[in-house]
Amino acid sequence: MIENWPILSFVTFLPLIGVLFLFLIRGDEETVARNSRSVALLFTIGTFLVSLLLWTNFDNTTADFQFVEERAWLLGGINYRMGVDGISLLFVILTTFLMPICILASWKAITNRVRDYMIAFLMLETLMIGVFCAQDLVLFYLFFEAGLIPMYLIIGVWGGARKVYASYKFFLYTLLGSVLMLLAMIAMYLETGTTSIPELLAYDFDPGLQTWLWLAFFASFAVKMPMWPVHTWLPDAHVEAPTAGSVILAGVLLKMGGYGFLRFSIPMFPVASDYFTPLVFGMSAIAVIYTSLVALRQEDMKKLIAYSSVAHMGFVTIGLFAFNQQGIEGSIFQMLSHGIVSGALFLCVGVVYDRMHTREIARYGGLVNRMPAYALVFMIFTMASVGLPGTSGFVGELLVLLGAFEASTLIAALAATGLILGAAYMLYLYRAVVFGELDKEDLKDILDLEKREVIIFVPLIAVVMWMGIYPEPFLDVLHVSVENLMTNFEADLANYHGTVTTMIAEGAE
Repeated sequence: MIENWPILSFVTFLPLIGVLFLFLIRGDEETVARNSRSVALLFTIGTFLVSLLLWTNFDNTTADFQFVEERAWLLGGINYRMGVDGISLLFVILTTFLMPICILASWKAITNRVRDYMIAFLMLETLMIGVFCAQDLVLFYLFFEAGLIPMYLIIGVWGGARKVYASYKFFLYTLLGSVLMLLAMIAMYLETGTTSIPELLAYDFDPGLQTWLWLAFFASFAVKMPMWPVHTWLPDAHVEAPTAGSVILAGVLLKMGGYGFLRFSIPMFPVASDYFTPLVFGMSAIAVIYTSLVALRQEDMKKLIAYSSVAHMGFVTIGLFAFNQQGIEGSIFQMLSHGIVSGALFLCVGVVYDRMHTREIARYGGLVNRMPAYALVFMIFTMASVGLPGTSGFVGELLVLLGAFEASTLIAALAATGLILGAAYMLYLYRAVVFGELDKEDLKDILDLEKREVIIFVPLIAVVMWMGIYPEPFLDVLHVSVENLMTNFEADLANYHGTVTTMIAEGAE
């Protein structure tokens, strides 16, 4: 049905058409704000519905890129190439699913420069989808880096008291790492004469060159994840960002680092990936344990959830570098689950922040007495974050631990301690905010979830339960692509070790 039309370009750039409509809105400030919200919501819902065509028409029996588009673009063989496989498809769906929710979450929270805010979000959506669809190095880099700009503005213009500091820190951290990635991309082009990602995936880079290329890409992806110790920008960015900004930051932008490892580091530089696995395991284990302990000491709800994101991303990198089917599929599933669950937790914080204008945990308590519906919703996502069976968090964590045990019993044991600590800080947060006596005077008139907020949470709860109870539709999309990735990775390593063995034997003779 969709083979003959450029659906990937349509999904990617449909939000930009929404931006054009936003520029055309005329009237007084209130009219412009109302119409801007409506237009942004309409186009984000439309983008999500069109993106579902990708899933329904996706062939999960092949690892090839699908819905491929290619057009001449720049000199030197740099073309406009788009395509998705089983690894990237679900990230596109995640992005388009979260965007309408972000627009609804901003409906009353954002009252100044509403049109500009909606323009920033629609532009950010195009750039995020482009990252997961790009099949050319230059195109990927443009989408990857340009996404910093609208997010920088969202934090810097509509953020909290220290928004300028947080936005600069976010921008400089992520930009610095990406400069090294750009140098690596230039080296790859000079080496191969192409910027086509499918061609580069099939190219056999010299092991010595792989080391430097891997480190350059790692500098960018480690910051983006973020991995310890380059994670310090994340808590500041989350605390100062508006609620919807935190949702997208945790839900999608953090996943670009993991996607980068899957698309570039592991398949293109297998020898270097294998060599640096102990480094990644060490950093990931520290992230899981250290940031979980830090989360236990937080007094700000957003900062606690931000540190929990660093711990969860530590799980993800452990699974990715376990180099087995369960570990990698678990990592991808964990990224998808974390995108939904952490986004929902930030929305839960946003609900009470909109009413009380504070995120201090000590300022709350006993909310179940006035907000029973909110307490139920918050509990569901708390349990999903902890990894309760029947929720999406359980499936990803179980698969990652299975893969990690196969790779390293020690690392798996260290990662498992993160589950205990994760339960400790999330249950501490939930108990402090929801349970106890309602003894604070300003909380006695607080209102429960309104209709708009219920509409926001219902699809999130549905997806969390769907992924936890019946994960097969998601894993089916991943399976063949991950299997192909591992087959090629193991073959490349075997060839390398065979070559080394031959050289040693010849040297001995």
